Parts: sequence; C-alpha cells; structure tokens
Amino acid sequence: MKDKTESFKTSVGGQALMEGIMMRGPQKMCVAVRRPDGGIFTEETPITVRPWQKWPFVRGVFNFADSLVSGYRCLMKSAEIAMDDEAGEEPTKFDKWVAEHFGEKGTNFVMAAAALCGGLLALVLFMVVPTAIVGAVNRFVPLGGFKALWEGIIKLVMLVGYMALVSRMKEINRVFRYHGAEHKTIACYEAGRELTVENIRPCSRFHPRCGTSFLIIVLIVSILVMSLVPWHGTGMRIVLKLLLLPVIVGVSYEIIKLCGRYDNIVTRIVSAPGLWLQHITTQEPDDSMIECAIAAVLPVLPENREDGKW
Repeated sequence: MKDKTESFKTSVGGQALMEGIMMRGPQKMCVAVRRPDGGIFTEETPITVRPWQKWPFVRGVFNFADSLVSGYRCLMKSAEIAMDDEAGEEPTKFDKWVAEHFGEKGTNFVMAAAALCGGLLALVLFMVVPTAIVGAVNRFVPLGGFKALWEGIIKLVMLVGYMALVSRMKEINRVFRYHGAEHKTIACYEAGRELTVENIRPCSRFHPRCGTSFLIIVLIVSILVMSLVPWHGTGMRIVLKLLLLPVIVGVSYEIIKLCGRYDNIVTRIVSAPGLWLQHITTQEPDDSMIECAIAAVLPVLPENREDGKW
C-alpha cells in the first residue's frame, strides 16, 4: 500500500529567478535571492485569492495572467538584488520620470506593461509566425488538410529550439539550475522528508506540475483545437487563434491540474512531453542553490499540510 506522504501533491510551487527562486503557497509568496556578498535576501508578500481564480476553466486564464505579471516583478527584483554590487548606477531618466510622476504605482505599471509586451512577443513568435509560414508555403505547395499539423510541428520545433539555444547562455543555464533546485525541493516536501540540503539533493528535478509542462500542454491543446477550425485565410486564422487563446489556456490548466492530481497511464502519457522538455529547462543545482530554494519555500508552507494540497 502506498504511503500517504508518497502520494501527497502540493499546490506550493515557484519560479526560478536570477540567482534565486520565488515560491508561492496558499497564502503568501516568498522571493529568496543570493546576494553578491553570499547572504540570502528574502522578501515575503501576501497573496489575495479572488473567487474567480477558483472557477474551473476560468481560473486558468486569470492564474496564467497573474503568473506572468508577478513572475516578471520577481525576476526584476532578483536581478536588482543579485547585481547589487554592479548596480550602483544612477536610475535612467525614464525611471526618474516615472518615479516622480506616478510613484510606486507607476513602476508597477511599467513592470506590468513590460510583462505584457513579453507575452505579446511570445504570441507573435509561437502563434502568428507558424501560421504565416504555413500560409506562405501553402501558396506554392498545397498542404491540404495537413496545414494544422505543419503549424503544430513548426511551433514545437521553434519552442524546443529556443529553449535549447538559450540554455547555452551562462546566465540562463544558472536560472535552469535554480529551476532544478525548485523542483527538487518541492519533491522532497511532497515526500514528507525534512527540507535539508542532504535530503533534497537526491530528489528528482523533473515535475509534472511545471510551467514547462504547462507550455507543452498549451501547445498540444492548441494543435487539437485549431485542427477543428477551418482555414479561411492566414489573417483570419491568426485572429481566430488569438480569440481562442483564453479557451486553450483554460482547458490546458485543467489538464495539468488533473495530471498533477492523478498518477495513471493516461496522465503519464500526457505529462511525458513536458517532462522530456524539462531535460533542457531544469539542470542539476549546487548546494547553494538548494539553500535558496529552502529559504524561499519555508515561509510559504501552510501550517496544516492539507491546506496546500493540489
């Protein structure tokens, strides 16, 4: 019979940052960043959960948008802390102007706008470009009913290629190592073991409830959904894809919820592509990275373990 600690799945999760990790629990979020002097900076932020963030299918869209904004804010915070020694520079004229005229709200707005721009760039790269390529090729080589399939293949190649390319950058590789530390720490917690470097080190760096897995599921769901949509020209298809994006994200979120909650042959098959891609997006961390993960996760763990159940 399976031990309860082995089957426990937690909603506690996080995101790798520059020289640190953000962990998010049921009630608060914590950022832990390794400072240039070797110490660990931590900052806790309470979380407000609104009713619609619990509604099936709707919650996926809101949680995804919230993750983009809060994730970008934490990433900027980590960059500021990790590069503190190098960043004795004066704020730019634009930063000064925003601070003088709008204060902290203005800074938050700029961060949110930057996150939005990043999201829009991702939309262009992974939704508009593949459709444009297939539409252009179809003018010279009729693809018939296989246009949606080729669209999906191009998306997949672009995503995997992009991940593999950026992983070669020294800074991104370190982020991916912190990503591995995050996963190992969550795995250790789910196993019911004490959160120490020695206990976390041998844990798996692959996890089915990872953002990488979510991206792959979004990709697969988009291929299936768009295969049912007639191709009425490249421009119209791009518009329809954008309109259907909330539906695709909402469905994908529910799928990854199911994959994280149940362990059977179906969920393993669905989770497999995301776990394969994690061979790129997670790398083995060193002990100092694991220490950061522990510092980030301890403040957000609920007093009652069951309150953080997935």
